[in-house]
Amino acid sequence: MIKMSQAVVSAALVSAGLFGGTALADAEPATAAVEVDRPQITVTGEGVMSVTPDVMRLDTGVEVRRPTAGEAFTAARAAAAALTRALLAAGVAAKDLRTDELSLGPEYKEYPTISGYRAAQGVEAVVRNIDSADEVVDAAVAAGEAVRLDGVSFEVSDNRVPLRAAREIAFRDARARAVQYAKLAGRQLGIPLEISEQSFTPPTPVYGAAGIADKASISPGRRDVSVSVRVVYELE
Repeated sequence: MIKMSQAVVSAALVSAGLFGGTALADAEPATAAVEVDRPQITVTGEGVMSVTPDVMRLDTGVEVRRPTAGEAFTAARAAAAALTRALLAAGVAAKDLRTDELSLGPEYKEYPTISGYRAAQGVEAVVRNIDSADEVVDAAVAAGEAVRLDGVSFEVSDNRVPLRAAREIAFRDARARAVQYAKLAGRQLGIPLEISEQSFTPPTPVYGAAGIADKASISPGRRDVSVSVRVVYELE
């Protein structure tokens, strides 16, 4: 690519008489300095760190059906209170309990005939001690027949350390690729001119209630923290 500054372009055009001026016969010929872009190479590096999640989110709650709306709502609230007490007793902190659903509505035998009412209250529990995960689930199930388990998910409470390590891996990967391409092109790799990052951590799979029914069956597995970095290098 060839770049020419505005001043140089104007000087060249004036000397050619393109702005209405008359070029003198004995005038010195105009000269134009052409600036050529330095060659560059753009590469993308990938870095991945595998870590063990240290936090579990338990998606649970209660669901009841009663003949009347009032009975259903009262029963659901009582069952939710019992579930909350059980989770607290199992070691879940009060600040880590959150109501994530509260619903009440009719059920129909054949519309518009109402057969009863369904009430539900969802509770999300954050378990920060993974070693107690099985005990927390058992405590929830033992809280009553109205309890439902909708699944669990796992996450890393602090991604900063694995992210820093993944960035280093990604940058080294990018440089190694750039060095290889520069060598193939018969050039030397220069300084990085531009660096941009896009980090992405894939979501941890959510396991349904059927997958957590057995004792000591809950495992957080491993989770990848990945970073993609785009680097533009100068070629010498």
